[in-house]
Amino acid sequence: MTSGTRRITSTWLVEDGGAIRRGDFLLHEDGSFSLSKGDEDVVEEIDGSSRLVTRSFQNWHTHLAMVLNRSMGEGLPLMEWLESSIFPVEKGLNAEFVEVGTRAAVSEMIATGTTFACDMYYNPDIVAGVLSESGVRGVACGPITDFPTPSYPAGGTEALKKMDGLLQTGAPSNRVEYGIGTHSVFTCSEETLLKASEMASKHNCILHIHTSETRNEVADCYSEHGMYPIEYLDSIGYFQSSEDGGTVCAHCGWVTKKEMRILAGHGAHAVHCPTSNQKLACGGTMSYPAMKESGVDVRLGTDGAASNNSLDMRAESKAASLVQRHDHWDARILGPEETWSLATKGSQDWITWDLGDIRMRPWGREGRRMLPNLIYSGAQVMDVFVDGVAIRRNGKTLTIDEAEACDELESAVEEYYRDL
Repeated sequence: MTSGTRRITSTWLVEDGGAIRRGDFLLHEDGSFSLSKGDEDVVEEIDGSSRLVTRSFQNWHTHLAMVLNRSMGEGLPLMEWLESSIFPVEKGLNAEFVEVGTRAAVSEMIATGTTFACDMYYNPDIVAGVLSESGVRGVACGPITDFPTPSYPAGGTEALKKMDGLLQTGAPSNRVEYGIGTHSVFTCSEETLLKASEMASKHNCILHIHTSETRNEVADCYSEHGMYPIEYLDSIGYFQSSEDGGTVCAHCGWVTKKEMRILAGHGAHAVHCPTSNQKLACGGTMSYPAMKESGVDVRLGTDGAASNNSLDMRAESKAASLVQRHDHWDARILGPEETWSLATKGSQDWITWDLGDIRMRPWGREGRRMLPNLIYSGAQVMDVFVDGVAIRRNGKTLTIDEAEACDELESAVEEYYRDL
């Protein structure tokens, strides 16, 4: 795979703000683009007449290897789903299963146009390795809980010690890093949360936590501490500033305006996961307009394929736009341009979509229907470029053998669920 500048001719390109341009463009190794004069030194020239060029998606909350659990426990509420479908099988989880599941998940990511994932799952060293080998970007956050887990049978102390070692060693590529995934306020004691926060400060890494996902979580936290989850985390000094690595708060479906101001004050990323929250009937949906008004940095995530069934960020973008309009009785919220910016915020990479896909027609005058078509209808991903390297070309992923990943996943799942 050759790294460098690519020329793509006679194409349509969506700028970061959502504006669409047409012409010949250079896609540079550093992630920038410019108009092409046709005589530049490039590693490849691509006929873009049937392609739409856009930034790649950024998936800010995942449990990648949980593709192993996809479509299990359908129709169950959250806690029953966890206790009857997820926790029992995870007792048999091992590094090999995590590797197979993560590879299948990353294959799905690439095929649907995502080049970054902020993951929280067991065996983060395995997750980081797969992310690195596949050519994408990511943060592999090892989950910290007070109770024993498949990766850390001795509990939180062992988990923190393992993460400290990984953070000192460093991830296997400059596109991938490690973070600390304190699971939640109801699975981590104050001592564990503070130790994790101190370690994140020491290593200047991301802190990743589920917060205010369900009404029960919020009520239980208030009953125990007299504060809601984000208030409580703030009161103990948990949050990392954006300069010190930052904090990723997943879900945020049940938060007060005071808590929103706390998130904004710390520069925390609040991750909207609409499909997972709706599927598990969590009841509360993040209020994007209120978060935006409070100055919170909102990102978009799928959660795991177990609770979402999909890692397709194009579909997640559509879900986010529709649920916000529906919940606020306002069809103007999260229009195509703003939805696209939300889903691709921070992307340094490029993808191309097949304009020959019937779902992208009609293009409209000056291509103005293309972005709405893409978000609300869909299209096939043709090419993916990360750091100037093609990891997918002409509809085929180059860094992962998709057929082999499928076969390995089927075999792993058969063994994983054998005793259930």
